Amino acid sequence: MSNSRIGQLSVPLAVLSIITMMIVPLPAAFLDILIVVNITGALAILMTTMYVRRPLEFATFPALLLVMTLFRLALNISVTRRILSDGYAGSVVDAFGHFVIGGSIVVGLVVFLILIVIQFIVVTKGAERVAEVGARFTLDAMPGKQMAIDADLNAGLIDEEVARTRRADVAAEADFYGAMDGGSKFVKGDAIAAIIIVVINLVGGMAVGVAQRGLGFGDAISQYSLLTVGDGLVSQIPALMLSVATGLIVTRATTDGTMGSDVMRQLSSQRRALEVAGAGVMALALVPSLPKIPFIVVGGGLLLIARRLTPVVESVDVSQPQNRADDVADPAENADSPESLLNEMRVDPIELEVSIDVVDLVDVRAGGDLLTRVKALRRKIALELGIVMPPVRTRDDLELPASTYRIRVHGVEVGRGTAPPGMVLAIGDLVHVLPGEPTREPVFGLEARWITEDLQHQAEMTGATVVDRASVITTHLAEVVRQNAASLLSREDVRTLVEAMRRTNPASVEELTPAIVTLGEIQRVLQLLLQERVPIRDLVRIFEAMSMKGRGARPEAMAEAARAALGSAICASLAPDGVLDLLTLDPVLEQDLLTSLHADETGVVLVIDPTVANALGQQLHRETSRLEGEGRSASLVVSAPLRAPMRNLISAELPHLAVVAYTELGGPVEIRTRGVVSLAHASTA
Repeated sequence: MSNSRIGQLSVPLAVLSIITMMIVPLPAAFLDILIVVNITGALAILMTTMYVRRPLEFATFPALLLVMTLFRLALNISVTRRILSDGYAGSVVDAFGHFVIGGSIVVGLVVFLILIVIQFIVVTKGAERVAEVGARFTLDAMPGKQMAIDADLNAGLIDEEVARTRRADVAAEADFYGAMDGGSKFVKGDAIAAIIIVVINLVGGMAVGVAQRGLGFGDAISQYSLLTVGDGLVSQIPALMLSVATGLIVTRATTDGTMGSDVMRQLSSQRRALEVAGAGVMALALVPSLPKIPFIVVGGGLLLIARRLTPVVESVDVSQPQNRADDVADPAENADSPESLLNEMRVDPIELEVSIDVVDLVDVRAGGDLLTRVKALRRKIALELGIVMPPVRTRDDLELPASTYRIRVHGVEVGRGTAPPGMVLAIGDLVHVLPGEPTREPVFGLEARWITEDLQHQAEMTGATVVDRASVITTHLAEVVRQNAASLLSREDVRTLVEAMRRTNPASVEELTPAIVTLGEIQRVLQLLLQERVPIRDLVRIFEAMSMKGRGARPEAMAEAARAALGSAICASLAPDGVLDLLTLDPVLEQDLLTSLHADETGVVLVIDPTVANALGQQLHRETSRLEGEGRSASLVVSAPLRAPMRNLISAELPHLAVVAYTELGGPVEIRTRGVVSLAHASTA
């Protein structure tokens, strides 16, 4: 049976059962089960209000509040009937009357009254006021929200379906807060009813015990009053839970997380406040008349929690373009100020500068979504390489030629391209037949042409790939980040990665640092991996491999050990279709190269004749070009001692040729040898 079908039957049956409980006497054993159900339901509702992200996710709460209130009142009636008729209302009520309050009517009444005060005066009163104000403000804001939706629809920013959904959300929000304004009255009336029911039960119980059962006044109080107070406590505990749930749901702000995650995030952003509070509590231990241990323990615990919380790092918001004109709004007044000079001197990790006619791509008001794409790019790079891409500082530059953008890394220009307004980029072999401005795709250097947007369909008919201007810049920026990932990984980034890993794998971190390596050496190892586009997401295996090399090992040796540990991940990244195409060296050539290895203060290098190195580079270039013509992208596999020196030898001529060691081969990939490289010839396997 489906959930909707169960809901259609269960809720009406529950209401009918509640009404029946008020009329038909129930056995004591069955009352025990219903009392436990009442407590469990209230607890489940309370927990749900803590996990919803916005009040509308629990829109049935007002109706559910009414049902639970009726259920609790029906239980009160049934328990009262059993108490007055049999002098016994089940094990749960008896336990609360004798064990929980110690068999004392005075203690029971005091606890009961305290619960009533907390529920009625503190929680319910505040929730009622918040619900009333929320309903009023929501209703007042409805016309403005409806007009905003209509404006977006007329401007073409949203379609009719999205507009209909937003209107429904606005109406549902108003209905919810209106219902909560009335629902809070249920909680208030329930608290008043609880007091009246307890008074009636006390008077009625003593009357029944003395007049009908012939008990003495003391015996009647002992039997009936304790049961009455027990019934009141059993009812008020779930009632208090529902009151707290009501207060939480009406005070819950709409966020992207649950209540617990929001609290932790906001507390972690105010570490200084927690540290000052902890120090203040510990300072109270200096007061002579106060006990020392509780204040020291609590204050020290708060200081420890503050230190363990992960701080929320506020970075530059790439959603807002930083215009140079905005930085120096009043040149006559601010140009020579220290703050202005320091701002001009600052070198950002990544900068994107655009000409004045490309600003529309970063202007949200003009419909530009480039900065939104840059935000998505940061997440993609993090999942791909395992580093957090620094915020991109975006600004316009009046000195740039028209339709030009420029990418800087640490203040140095590393990429430049064009993005003419009103044009799209067509990439393909036949784009020369299209009218437009010839160019080269900035990442792979493919033949391309800037064409007008009305020619997009014609270009696609020729088999060309058509890319919009924002995608061209984003793709170029992504490739620049991949190529410069090693230099973008700062010491502070490494410290953040180590601290994050310390919380999940403390043993790996404590074994490695600072006993074996320093933070700078960890940074160097990670940079060596990133230079060859090896992802560093799996820090656990990287740190374990570094630990195995031991103290005194060079970062280059640790990086090679980490590559061996990450072999399966490296092979998977080089074989996106599950097939790893490899080039091998002729055994005689490889043996000659192994004998040419030489270790110096910079590491292990290949000491070979320049003509031999040039011939080897030409053969590798010939083989890779042949495979590229066949639509394949091969990697070179060599012996482990030869891998790093070989990569250093060919990196300038063949920067995109990956060099792997035999010890790195593995994982769920199919390995195919596509050629053997020799100084004499290159033969196809």
